[in-house]
Amino acid sequence: MPGEISNNHPYVLMLASVASMIDLFNMDNIKVLKELGCKVDVAANFQKGSITSQQRVDGFRKELKHQGIDVIDVPIPRNILSVGKIIKSYHMVKQRVGERHYRIVHCHSPIGGVIARLACRNERKNGTKVIYTGHGLHFFKGAPLKNWILFYPIERLCAKLTDVIIAINQEDYKRELSWNACEVEYVPGVGVDTTAFANVSVDKKGLRKSLGLREDDFVFMSTGQISERKNHEVIIRALAEIKDEKVKYLIVGFGELEERLKILVKKLGIENRVIFAGYRDDVKELLHVVDAFAFPSLQEGLPVALMEAMSVGLPVVCSKIRGNVDLIDNGYGGYIYDCHDYKGFAEGMSIIAFNRGNVSMGTINKDKMKKFDKKVVNEIMGRIYKTQLDGQL
Repeated sequence: MPGEISNNHPYVLMLASVASMIDLFNMDNIKVLKELGCKVDVAANFQKGSITSQQRVDGFRKELKHQGIDVIDVPIPRNILSVGKIIKSYHMVKQRVGERHYRIVHCHSPIGGVIARLACRNERKNGTKVIYTGHGLHFFKGAPLKNWILFYPIERLCAKLTDVIIAINQEDYKRELSWNACEVEYVPGVGVDTTAFANVSVDKKGLRKSLGLREDDFVFMSTGQISERKNHEVIIRALAEIKDEKVKYLIVGFGELEERLKILVKKLGIENRVIFAGYRDDVKELLHVVDAFAFPSLQEGLPVALMEAMSVGLPVVCSKIRGNVDLIDNGYGGYIYDCHDYKGFAEGMSIIAFNRGNVSMGTINKDKMKKFDKKVVNEIMGRIYKTQLDGQL
């Protein structure tokens, strides 16, 4: 970690559209900033939009306050058409940055990133440095045309209002670098505590039994919100193609598509092979009781869930999208298929299942994760923060 900043306690604002973005992906960044002597505030929507439960969001807010972190509850929407809330959020953030005179504003997510960068225009003239992490741009190879028409010009314009853009995958990094609008840094994701995920004590037999799984079942697992973007349907359809009753699918998470997927599972006649486990706080343990990981998302930046599974040493079947291809080399750590190719997924799942997991794939994945470890990421983020702070001392 770079040396500490002097003890004048510069103020930093960490802003995201929703509270769960801070909770799940930015607490290490806050820790790094505090180690550099900064006083950190957090701004996000603590009422709606988070992918964790409201109970967790409320608990997270209390944890931040206990750490001496000021919380600004801003009604940032997830829908770009919610113009009224966007305008209200802009004025709230602008007022706050004008009062606090932050040395750094680090913003995340598309709508939150636009609001923050517009709100900081005047303060940048006074020395505020703006850092933006997109966590996966909405325009990417294969994205719908409307995404390019709507988000590309906005992001490119806002790049001119930014001091540092952080890209977490190679596709975004190359594109943002080509704009020549500001400094662009590649950071390998938000970091995974590979040791914590690899070294977990778990009662495998007992936990499997509690989920209704037998010892000789071969279980694929997915974690994350049950939504269109996460694309669980392709794995369900792939599972129906595999006629071995012992091959099963564990879905950890909740979301708006859960009932629709349950209807599909019943229609396909595989109710006894798909387990909807809901939200769980024992994902680390669950990764040690399953045999492989399925990650068929339609869109990602650099997926933490996939990195966590790789850290445990699970073989993978995943979609051929940005972020996933940064992590999995087809045929080595797992198999990659087009997002809707359920027969392809079925083929890869069969190869993995009937070879009982392919130990070499798991070893490859664990080794790959060393360069994505949170210690590596925190070191890079410390350098980025310190460089921006040093320029203002």
